[in-house]
Amino acid sequence: MSSTDWIYHERQEAALCGQHALNNLIQASVFTPGSLAEIALQLDDIELNYMAQNNEGGVRSKDYIRRVNEGSGNVDAQGNFSIQVLRAALEQMYDLPLPAIGQDDLDKSRDITSYQGFICNRRDHWFAIRYIGAQFWNLNSTLDKPEAISHFRLAAELEGLQRDGYSVFVVPKELPAAERNTGIDKFWWERSNLEGGSKKRSNMEPGNARTDWRSVGTGRRLDGRSGVAAEEMNEMSEEEMLQKALQASILPDVPEEPPADAASVVTIQFRFATGKRVRRRFLEQQPVQVVYAYCEQEMGGGSVELRYGFPPRDLSTQSAKTIGEAKLNGESIQARSA
Repeated sequence: MSSTDWIYHERQEAALCGQHALNNLIQASVFTPGSLAEIALQLDDIELNYMAQNNEGGVRSKDYIRRVNEGSGNVDAQGNFSIQVLRAALEQMYDLPLPAIGQDDLDKSRDITSYQGFICNRRDHWFAIRYIGAQFWNLNSTLDKPEAISHFRLAAELEGLQRDGYSVFVVPKELPAAERNTGIDKFWWERSNLEGGSKKRSNMEPGNARTDWRSVGTGRRLDGRSGVAAEEMNEMSEEEMLQKALQASILPDVPEEPPADAASVVTIQFRFATGKRVRRRFLEQQPVQVVYAYCEQEMGGGSVELRYGFPPRDLSTQSAKTIGEAKLNGESIQARSA
């Protein structure tokens, strides 16, 4: 069977409709909550760096401090992503733009049915419409199964969505072909069954893709806050907890934070995996290893992975330098367990 004989339709899980909309548009399980959250944090850093450089007062300006205190502007704890995240994800992975349907630089003479895909949004809900197998399909993750939209009805459907308060975004370039061997088995539908009104997804055994359910519902929240730290501690054996305590006890000493008016003082902003954000002062002449020691102390021990700049780079490449030599003044560093 060709790829157009199958339709991929991820169903709603938590508030991850942005992720589902992208995967349904691409017809593959490509984007994960973690990958989209990483893009969101990168966009936050770009916005903060821009404010630091262009606002009067820099990192001490009221607007900058307010923005930092507000938390991420591109993802919340439930997994609601901004349009900037969805656009960046498509551009980075597939070089696909995602303009609004009424945007000035779109070809106004182009027939709406000549586009292959659309992303629709109202408040915190996203869903995709895509052309597959000679007709369009509504791939809303809240639907039990994909719903066909005829060429004749497409324009009316999109106009109706806009009247209902939806913003509609369009993919003006060709979408990648669907690959049946990608994605999660339970989300694939055989097109002939959908067109025939069958409630069965397939008349044959699904493909070989499998979901690692061990990772579902665990790990950090999308805004970076941990949702399982207490549970992990409860599941530790006494030996594991003892090792964790010993590891914390042998951490190198972290120098006292210098005063703001000290000579050669620098300020670094940290974003920890717990969601905590901290601005901390160091001295230019201190080694980068002091930054690692500080983060290990803040995170309770154990090795840490630190990334800085945009695109994020591994700070370990600068570990032999001083903080001043590594040019970390004003940088935003993301810290997580290695």
